[in-house]
Amino acid sequence: MLTSAEIRKRFLEFFAKRGHAVLTSAPLVTSEEKGVTDSTLFNTAGMQPLVPYLLGKKHPAGTRLVDIQKCIRTVDLADVGDKTHATFFEMMGNWSLGDYFKKEAIGWSYEFLTSTSDVVGDRGLGLNPNRLYVTVFEGDENALRDDDAAEIWKDIFARNGVEGADVSTLNKDEAGRVFYLPASKNWWEAGDNGPCGPDTEMYYDIANTYGGKPITHEQFIHADMDDVREVVEVWNDVFMQYEKKDGKIVGKLVKPSVDTGAGLERLTMTLENADNIYDTDLFRDIIKYAATMASKTRNQRIIADHMRAASFLIAEGVVPSNTDRGYILRRLIRRAVINTDLRQFSDKNILDIIGCIVETYGVTYPEIRDRYPSIINTLKTEIAKFSSALDSGTKEFEKIAKQVSSGSGSNTGTISGTEAFKLFSSYGLPIDFIIDLAKEFMVTVDVGSFNNEFRKHQALSRSGAEQKFKGGLADTSDMTVRYHTATHLLHQALHDIFGDAVMQKGSNINPERLRFDFAHGSKMTDDEKKKIEEIVNKKIAEALPMNMKEMTLDEALKTGARHSFDEKYGDKISVYFVGNTIDSAYSKEFCGGPHVKNTNELAGPEGKWKFKILKEEAVSAGVRRIKAVLA
Repeated sequence: MLTSAEIRKRFLEFFAKRGHAVLTSAPLVTSEEKGVTDSTLFNTAGMQPLVPYLLGKKHPAGTRLVDIQKCIRTVDLADVGDKTHATFFEMMGNWSLGDYFKKEAIGWSYEFLTSTSDVVGDRGLGLNPNRLYVTVFEGDENALRDDDAAEIWKDIFARNGVEGADVSTLNKDEAGRVFYLPASKNWWEAGDNGPCGPDTEMYYDIANTYGGKPITHEQFIHADMDDVREVVEVWNDVFMQYEKKDGKIVGKLVKPSVDTGAGLERLTMTLENADNIYDTDLFRDIIKYAATMASKTRNQRIIADHMRAASFLIAEGVVPSNTDRGYILRRLIRRAVINTDLRQFSDKNILDIIGCIVETYGVTYPEIRDRYPSIINTLKTEIAKFSSALDSGTKEFEKIAKQVSSGSGSNTGTISGTEAFKLFSSYGLPIDFIIDLAKEFMVTVDVGSFNNEFRKHQALSRSGAEQKFKGGLADTSDMTVRYHTATHLLHQALHDIFGDAVMQKGSNINPERLRFDFAHGSKMTDDEKKKIEEIVNKKIAEALPMNMKEMTLDEALKTGARHSFDEKYGDKISVYFVGNTIDSAYSKEFCGGPHVKNTNELAGPEGKWKFKILKEEAVSAGVRRIKAVLA
């Protein structure tokens, strides 16, 4: 059984022997250099610090690199505590900057995963090749099907006597080793700008469920489901062949590069024969201290994960606040507190669990040991502050809950949005915590009304703020104006499908496409995307007029018109609405224009264009992004 320390050591030695310069991890906090992070708060993937070099800039260490990068990812925060998700993780990666390509990258990935050599520099992980399954890109309008990667894999499996290597991977009814999957699974990009391309991913049957036999496409999809996890992704080779600008692929890179990655937590889980990442040596001791604070397994895991991530963030100088990186840190700390049985940390709890985290990681990452006093002091201060507010807020909640459950409140059995917002704004209770408390008292929360109160608060508090950008429009060309109106229809359609929990988080509109960011806690299904498209296209076909009415801020708020929180609102507001009257309008929003006169203009000069969602993806914790076109 290999430990996490041995896995790290063997990985770096293996690729160093193959001409790769060994790099130290870049910080978790991203560089402010333009083009490096695309405005992300943290390094969320191993490739982020190397984007300029993947685009062609010369790296001082050469064209072959290897590292283990610290990462923070909060888009899957709700999944933390399951078998494989964590906020802080270590990404092992080897890199070719215009040097080798698919054949070498795939060959070395397979060799390191399966090698049983005892020679330093050739030692691998010794995984059983018969329990490996791989995926490749099936192709779409942006790039061709990756038959090259598929053929390389089939050749490797055949040469090593792995059963099922010669089966055509295009026949989904036959059992095999290689599976073609769409861009949502086998395409990698770091955002709207930068290198991107297809990838191939390696999965391992951790419990030997399939006995080393080939499986069908349907079996693989089932085995990879979150609630099944019979196979776990252990490696990923990205082939950086293309470049994106403003969300659109603009061409191929002059020198294709390779970005490979393997999550240390998942590999350790596989090598230690563990059922989940929390039963590995990376978490095992930390969990023991979390168990003294929480009786439920998932709560223990959340505490361990969040305190580990918080420690690394504080070690890099992040302090709790209500914005940006500080907000993420504050949220992690508060979620850790809320998941304890008593909803509190004692000073001893803090010292015990942080001491264990430092002991586990201090040798590999000295900064966490050097910053130990700061980590302890920051956590003590923040937890004490939150615990005090939590205690007062919980008492206030209990008083409200008893009133509504007894029928003495304004809505029997339901905590109003106004009451919930007071608990949020005055006591700092997160809305998800309020909802959980409500379940304990067998009452409900009017979340929709809470969101309305929250939006109203944001609009009023930011009414004098400086405008970040004018509606997110690149220009006022005919196509940009069409996309601007389409964005209004999309915004309302999202509310139609997901309810009032959806909130606009930003937009970017140009003559090529629209981009819309919104609050939503999970990935959209194909069926949900189809319903959104159908709603928008129906409104286009109905040829509804676009009207505008100017009114005071108070009047505008009373209409229920939607609005972006990044806009500047003065005494007079222009409300654009889709329909004959503002009361019967399908969509109404605070907006400065410009817009089309009628939704039928979105169908194009010949009336044949349709609204189509190109991509839906996560951009940060609880925020999704849609890119769409009229074509």
